[in-house]
Amino acid sequence: MTSPDSTGPFRKITPVANFLLERTVPLPLTEAWRRLTEWPRHAEVVPLTRVRVTTPEPTGVGTRFVARSGLGPLSIDDPMEVTVWQPPQDDDTPGLCRLEKRGRVITGWAEIEVRPGPGGRARVVWREELRVRIVPGGLDGVVERTARYVFGRAMNRLLRRA
Repeated sequence: MTSPDSTGPFRKITPVANFLLERTVPLPLTEAWRRLTEWPRHAEVVPLTRVRVTTPEPTGVGTRFVARSGLGPLSIDDPMEVTVWQPPQDDDTPGLCRLEKRGRVITGWAEIEVRPGPGGRARVVWREELRVRIVPGGLDGVVERTARYVFGRAMNRLLRRA
């Protein structure tokens, strides 16, 4: 699926990656939430990426941060803002976080949800819609497969690390 970047006869078409990742992990909801929403931890599991939180703690609606990926001049900023912040209050109530991607190159959104799973485990759902403006239209499948792999690997590593 592609979407127009701008209006007019010379508009570019940007690939759109929509994907869903689900995991059931042997963690309490609150711990799964913590591991996924401590934003600087994402730099530990995504190669060539640094994360800088640009607003004061604690995280909540309005928190902003930038994930910068790449090497030197070939780096891309992915600025994000938390627009929904509903942490689990205990290990029986679900939590939901929504991030809006507000960059010049990368736009879209991501949602991280934790909810009770079987046997006291946490069920984690990561939904994302990703647009990358520097990639030619028609490459939705490539963008989606790459994003699913990168984010799936990052999610697995975040959930494994204490």
